Amino acid sequence: MPAFTAPDGTRLAYHLRGAGDPLVVLPGGPMRASSYLGDLGGLGRHRRLVLPDQRGTGESEVPADPASYRCDRLVDDVEALRRELGLERMDLLGHSAGGSLALLYAARYPERVARLVLVTATPWALGMPATAGDRLAAARLRAHEPWFAEAFPVLRAWLAGEHEFDDALLPFFYGRWDATAAAHAAREEAETNEEAAGVYGSAGAYDPPATRAALARLTAPVLVLAGELDGGPSPDLARRAAAVLPHARCVVQPGAGHYPWLDDPQWFTDRVAAFLATASPERSLTRGLSAAGPDR
Repeated sequence: MPAFTAPDGTRLAYHLRGAGDPLVVLPGGPMRASSYLGDLGGLGRHRRLVLPDQRGTGESEVPADPASYRCDRLVDDVEALRRELGLERMDLLGHSAGGSLALLYAARYPERVARLVLVTATPWALGMPATAGDRLAAARLRAHEPWFAEAFPVLRAWLAGEHEFDDALLPFFYGRWDATAAAHAAREEAETNEEAAGVYGSAGAYDPPATRAALARLTAPVLVLAGELDGGPSPDLARRAAAVLPHARCVVQPGAGHYPWLDDPQWFTDRVAAFLATASPERSLTRGLSAAGPDR
């Protein structure tokens, strides 16, 4: 398993899957080990996926300073990974909470981003959180599902702060609630560092006006991918986030929830791979990382 050392001395692991030019994939959660991403529905057939375990998750070390779990401070880890891979510019994908980390990285190092993909990414870094109304509206689209009658009152209570998160809510995060989705959801608790998740978006993590101003200078093309049935972000929120970025376009995957590569792998990989095949100002791979090899 490859690893590198962050600027503060924390040893960070990453995993390689697939073949082709590298695509660095930032996990969500927040602070969930990268294993939940799998090969992103077969995207590894098109690109060499570089899947870091963020500090304190998966195979990476727990840092000495818990405050370093904060999203803005994790930007240093992403830059250290780029250097480890020997990439002058890199293609970057952020899923869910990892989308805000990707946006903060692009704001600080715009010259290092060749292409950016945001997958069902709530744009906290832009000051655009998902609302309870967004989630309830998305949930009502599932009224025909057999589990809806039991789950919807729990969702309303949870969003109102009157109920703890309950497993009954899990189907709302998947476009298809089947055995594959249930198995994927069952792994979340074991794969997530809850202490780190609580720090990720804590006070000081985001400065939306500064981030928006910096991203106005981003020249990299951006793909914002939303799920039709996702409430965080809803397709409307994803479109508004894309409008903030100079060279962004938004696509909405039909019938998809928060993990679109599980709901329709072919649709997802076709769109993302086609976007990543578009021309960029210069090649992202310059040295270091092999384009092929065994999965690790």
